[in-house]
This record gives sequence, C-alpha cells and structure tokens, in this order.
Amino acid sequence: MVSNTTGRFRIEDYYVVCALSTLFALISILISLFIFIIVWKTKPRLHTINHLLICNTAFASIVYCLVIINNYLYLIFVPWDLDNMSCRYRAYFAYIGISGVIYSYLIQSISRLFVSIFSTKYRFLSTFRTHFILIGIQWFTVILIPLSVLITKDIQMTPLTLCWIPVNRMIHLTVNLLFVYVIPVVVILVIYVCIYQHVRGSSRNATMITNAMHSQKRDLQLLRNILILLLIYLGGSLATFLYFVTSIKVIYLISLVNITFTITAEKIFTLVLDREVRQVIISIVRGTTPVVPFQNTVTTFNK
Repeated sequence: MVSNTTGRFRIEDYYVVCALSTLFALISILISLFIFIIVWKTKPRLHTINHLLICNTAFASIVYCLVIINNYLYLIFVPWDLDNMSCRYRAYFAYIGISGVIYSYLIQSISRLFVSIFSTKYRFLSTFRTHFILIGIQWFTVILIPLSVLITKDIQMTPLTLCWIPVNRMIHLTVNLLFVYVIPVVVILVIYVCIYQHVRGSSRNATMITNAMHSQKRDLQLLRNILILLLIYLGGSLATFLYFVTSIKVIYLISLVNITFTITAEKIFTLVLDREVRQVIISIVRGTTPVVPFQNTVTTFNK
C-alpha cells in the first residue's frame, strides 16, 4: 500500500469507504475464527499439516484486518493525533499484516514441496515440528521486513491520510514492494513449476506406485488452490497500483474497500476449495456425522 499525499481529501470522503471496508474486515475475522473452530473441533480429520498452515493464514488475516480497523479508527475518530512515530508504528503493523498473509502462502507452498518431493528421503520435513519451525521463521521474517518504516523518517503524519510509505519515496517504496510482494510470489511460482515438472516426470515412470502418484497429484492440486487464493488476495492491490499510476481520488477510495473485500473473498474460497473443510461444513449443515476416510490423502501431523 502507498499513502495519498495530495491533500485533496476531506474526512467525509472516508465515511462510507471506511464503513464498508470495516464491514468486510469483520466478516473476514469471523470466517477466520470459524476456520479455527472447525479445524480444532474436527478430530482427527482436520488435524493435519495442511490445515495447520491454513489456520496460520487465517491468523495472519485476522492480524491484518485488526490493523486496518485500528487505522480507520485513528483516521476518523482520532484526527488530533499528529505524532509521526505513532503513524510509523501503524504503518509498520500494517505491512506486517500484508506480508504475514503472503508469506503464510509461501510456507504453504514450501510445505507442498517438502511433502511432494523430499519427504520420502527426509521424513522429518513432513513432521509437525518442522512446520511449527516454518511458521516461526515466517513470522520472524515478516517482523523484520518492514523495520525500515520505523528506522527511516519517510513516513510523516499528514492529516486525513492513512499511514503508508508515500509515493514520492520511490526507493523505499520499491524495496518494500520487492520484499513484501515480488519475492514471495516469484518463489511460490517457482515451487509450483518444480512440483508440476516432478509430477509429470513421475507419471511417465511405468513403475510408479498408484498411491504415490495419487498423493503427488493431490499435492499439485493443493498448490493450485494456494495460487488461486494468493491471486485473489493480490487482487486487492490492483486498485492501489492503479492509484499509484493515475493518482485519481476515486481509485484511492475504491482501493480501501477492495483490500478487505478481497480478504473476505479469499476466506470464502478457502472454505470452498479445501475438500476436507467443505465436506465437514456440508455434514454440519445436514446434521450428519462426517465419515473419516480410511486413508487421508493429506499429510497428518507426525509426532
């Protein structure tokens, strides 16, 4: 995200867009909490590494939505707070929220790489412990990435604007976009290509065991779902980039709503795309007890 520095906004301009954006943020939080509850309550079917990482993404979404709501509260109800450091901290946590979600998808992709290609030789890569370490590395990384926001003085508190890196700080903005968006997305795409090539190469092997082939295709499908959800999430930035290019006031206001709207869409599609979660929800709606398959194709936690 980038900050509007044109000074062409009135407080009234934000009322409707902030209300809509907050509504979508609250819906996203509720759906994320629902994911936590349904995974926690459904034992052992959803107690898998895959669903641990889905819950991690849901937690990142909650963090981001809470930060967005807090920034809106400051914008509309605390306009007298003109402290630069306070503004920088709000920007810092906002960038943590953004990168937290994107890097959570990155470690989901790394997990698919471990399980699909390396877990046969290095079984510890598919364990519960390894993935908790991955999650810890992810959050340590996203805490470090936006530290430049606090160290530099590029972000200055401007009345009637949200706290982001301003568009006239091109070097700082470019570096931030590189580490928050570009690098993790490129790595995810590379992982997808690696797994796709591995599955294609395995399918040509006549001696390939049927169950192994099914498992690898399942991993590829899960990674496709990750890409779909990531693209939906990144769609929330399209209006922001358009504003970056055009500096049109209406596009900036649309971008504020678009961010939380796409987070809500991403959370809904998480429920729809995950077969196990979808089946559990259907069983709850129908009032039936879900049948746990004899062989779960999703890797379960190894102790």
